[in-house]
Amino acid sequence: MPKPLFAGYRCPPHHFDEAFDAEGRPRAAWAALVAALEAGGAETLERQSEALRRMVELDGVTYNVYADPKGADRPWALDPIPMVIGAADWQTISQGIAQRADLLDRTLADIYGPQDLIREGLLPPALAFGHPGYLWPCQGISPAGGRWMHVYAADLARSEDGRWWVIHDRTQGPSGVGYASQNRRLVARSQFDVFRHAQVAPLADFLRALRDALGSMAPVAQGETPRIVLLTPGPWNETYFEHSLLARHLGFALVEGQDLTVRQDRVFMKTLQGLQPVHAILRRLDDDYCDPAELRTDSALGVPGLLAAVRAGNVLVANGIGSGVLETTGIHGFLPGICERLLGAPLRLPSVATWWCGEAPALEHVLEHLDELVIKPAFPGMSPAPVFGHRLDAAGRAALAERLRATPHAFLAQEWVRLSQAPSLLANGRIGPRSVGLRVFAVATPEGWRVMPGGLARVAQDFDDDIVTMQHGGASKDIWVQSPSPVSREALAHPPITPPELVRAGAIVPSRIAENLFWLGRYAERCEAQVRLLRAALNRLGDADEEAQRALLSLAAVARSQLLLDEKDESTGLPEDAVWLAAVLDPKAPNSLLANARRLQRAGSQIRERLSADNWHALNRLPQVLEGAPKGLAGVAETLDHAMLLCVSFAGFAMDDMTRDDGWRFLLLGRRIERLSGLGGLLGDFLGGDSPRHAESLEWLLEACDSIITYRSRYPRAPELLPVLDLLVFDRDNPHALGFQLDVLARYMSRLGRDFGVAFEHDPAPLLDTLRRFDPTRFHNLALLGEAAPGQAPVEALGAFATRAQRFGWNLSDELSLRFFSHADRAVQTAEAA
Repeated sequence: MPKPLFAGYRCPPHHFDEAFDAEGRPRAAWAALVAALEAGGAETLERQSEALRRMVELDGVTYNVYADPKGADRPWALDPIPMVIGAADWQTISQGIAQRADLLDRTLADIYGPQDLIREGLLPPALAFGHPGYLWPCQGISPAGGRWMHVYAADLARSEDGRWWVIHDRTQGPSGVGYASQNRRLVARSQFDVFRHAQVAPLADFLRALRDALGSMAPVAQGETPRIVLLTPGPWNETYFEHSLLARHLGFALVEGQDLTVRQDRVFMKTLQGLQPVHAILRRLDDDYCDPAELRTDSALGVPGLLAAVRAGNVLVANGIGSGVLETTGIHGFLPGICERLLGAPLRLPSVATWWCGEAPALEHVLEHLDELVIKPAFPGMSPAPVFGHRLDAAGRAALAERLRATPHAFLAQEWVRLSQAPSLLANGRIGPRSVGLRVFAVATPEGWRVMPGGLARVAQDFDDDIVTMQHGGASKDIWVQSPSPVSREALAHPPITPPELVRAGAIVPSRIAENLFWLGRYAERCEAQVRLLRAALNRLGDADEEAQRALLSLAAVARSQLLLDEKDESTGLPEDAVWLAAVLDPKAPNSLLANARRLQRAGSQIRERLSADNWHALNRLPQVLEGAPKGLAGVAETLDHAMLLCVSFAGFAMDDMTRDDGWRFLLLGRRIERLSGLGGLLGDFLGGDSPRHAESLEWLLEACDSIITYRSRYPRAPELLPVLDLLVFDRDNPHALGFQLDVLARYMSRLGRDFGVAFEHDPAPLLDTLRRFDPTRFHNLALLGEAAPGQAPVEALGAFATRAQRFGWNLSDELSLRFFSHADRAVQTAEAA
């Protein structure tokens, strides 16, 4: 009998229990895990669950549930108790999945080719031609590599008698491989002691097979290295995290439709170096969105002309465009006959008994057995949701029967399978049974179909749920497939690289990636500068000292000019505490620190595959820290200290961890341009405004520019204007001085111009020349500081110069965007605008 941890655990009647037999004894495959869970007890399991939650949060593992308040930021739900499957049980599944994948690939080739199955009566024409996923422009295509389907997934369920059944086929762009890999990494870490002694089959071989298979089938010229990309709809897709994860693990460039273009029936990627050929596309974009020229004309996600390139055999698309036609359970009832016809063998892994109502005998059977069946739409995207006949009263069944008779071809019925149950950790900290289903994956290789030894287990949210889906709040489990022999933990790797294959140059950088890196640098610098400024303010808010109040008055004036504050107490000129707190935490204020932290996170999420785990953790953690800030000045001030550590960590990772390729250069360009503009605006407002420039205001200015320690080490006295200006404007050894930014930008732009053969309109050299003529070391006192316009005081002249530097940064940013990100010439833009 189960020990106390499983006390009260009872599988409901008429359901197969994955972990325990009818007498309550652990099944052989589960025995070691059950014993380990019992030995650890409830406290250990809760600690493991909390560790998983933290790891999911730190890694930024998300899955968007439509209409969920957290939207695209909803954390991935992962149960700490894995799903265990014995070796013999898995062999049945694996063999059946491999055969089914081969069968469906051949079926696709026939539907878009000779259509013998339809002509011979083995497949009703309405199930193919009436399917919205059947794409007429794909008829007659011979795909590169000879396959229509390269990755296949099946949703499985186990019935009361212990047999596995296929519930649904995923043939278009199956999701879940990346989540399965992530589940394995996280659960193996949280269950380390158990996992390292269990003979769990590794997943790395499957990912390697996927990568190598696409490379081997890609249409490349002699001596050419295949370039493979992963096509994503973008960051707002519910499984975007997985797209990014797979791109990073497989070494594929993660691209959106705007990153690709077709020239003379060949696909190219837009990069900083120009157009680069693409030989294979692993797509996560629905069929009809792939090519707005021939398919869905309102698609802004696809690549115009892609289908022409596929038709010409110049690019491999996995899976083939049009493969979604088989994503209907209406075909299940015809698969046994199709299998005998195409493979000459019976179907090993059967589907749940299915009746397509478009056939008169099937319709009559369904009407007679409504209370025993589940009624579903025949094709994806149709309504209504599945209806369980046994839940309907007499009036409901009569209304359903009327709908079936009116449009029988739009409906199908399946036998109601009472899903098997597996132990899951519940919200109350106890273990209880929950319905579970498997998603199993296969990849086509030159040697045949290879099945992932594991996959994605999905768990229902509530005790009596008959449908298991992540979109309805379900959770996931790692699947531990027992290996009959000890396993080696191999890393995902290519065959050994030979000396002639060594690469020192950076990888090709798509223009969109460079643009996101550029803005990542800008937002990172913007957040860091705001933290310093706001921290200087909050540190003085609680101080009633007259000097602190004078400094705060000066600081508030500059903050308003920076559009960080927009309210004030007219009697004192000082903002209320709540106004300062809003500048930190109000997500609706467009210039608040939290709003910019979220922009930083979004920019990073679009290049997730290019960031190290530590880099991502620092970036992802920043908005979370701000969102969780305690109430009150003291709590927010402490939060700003934490935020500063994260900003500095992120800057350090970028400087010390990232390879010095073109992407890194654009990230640094973004930082330098933002710092130049930020410093220019800050100094311009400070020097050009009416705010008094006394020692207290100079001190907060040094703090905001991260130069207070440098100043104190040089001058053991209160801040004075001349040395402060020398440090923040002229000192080219101070990384927070205007002169330093202009000097570095001049070098960056010179190299960029040489590397890309570009002459830039906005050159920092003239500003540097002006700065040299401002050199304060030639003067004995501030009153002699030169370069003032007629009637203009020297300090005002410096303020005007700082503002000019700010505008230069903005203009340089615009020029870089036009030249490298939008691939548009300024003259063309001007002509079009006119």
